Amino acid sequence: MIRMFTIGLILGALTGSPAIAQSPTPATKTDAPAAAPAPAAAVPAPSAPAAAPSAPATAGSDAMEGLAAYYSNRLDGRKTASGQVFDQNALTAAHPTLSFGTKVKVTNTKNSRSVVVRINDRGPTQPGRVIDLSRAAAGKLGMLRAGLVPVKLEVVAQAPAKKSKP
Repeated sequence: MIRMFTIGLILGALTGSPAIAQSPTPATKTDAPAAAPAPAAAVPAPSAPAAAPSAPATAGSDAMEGLAAYYSNRLDGRKTASGQVFDQNALTAAHPTLSFGTKVKVTNTKNSRSVVVRINDRGPTQPGRVIDLSRAAAGKLGMLRAGLVPVKLEVVAQAPAKKSKP
């Protein structure tokens, strides 16, 4: 039953389905204090670099915490937002704002297991969720049974700069 609910959450995240996002509302009320700080931390980050490129700006953009989920097997072989074909066996992930190609260290805060993934898609859209992982990455974090786990994200390598055409 939990696995079906998790799959529904994952599919809802990828399709933006409001019906699935509404079903966990009672659980979200108990998690509301945890979900509220995540958007607050994301808002100051863009204005912080303009004000002062100091440590708080780096910490706001590099260190993030929230829930992680993983993609459904049915999405294997489909195109991601970056145009690449999704491979459930690759160490890739979806993040709402990080540039495609950015490498992120994802740490499962329940068991301290970590994996480095490359951002190649957009999402998740649910409050409190910070990243969607490929099945291979989820397996390395030991979250295949749980479906959703609390994680900490750290940017380890920025995406390579695109060359502009003259």
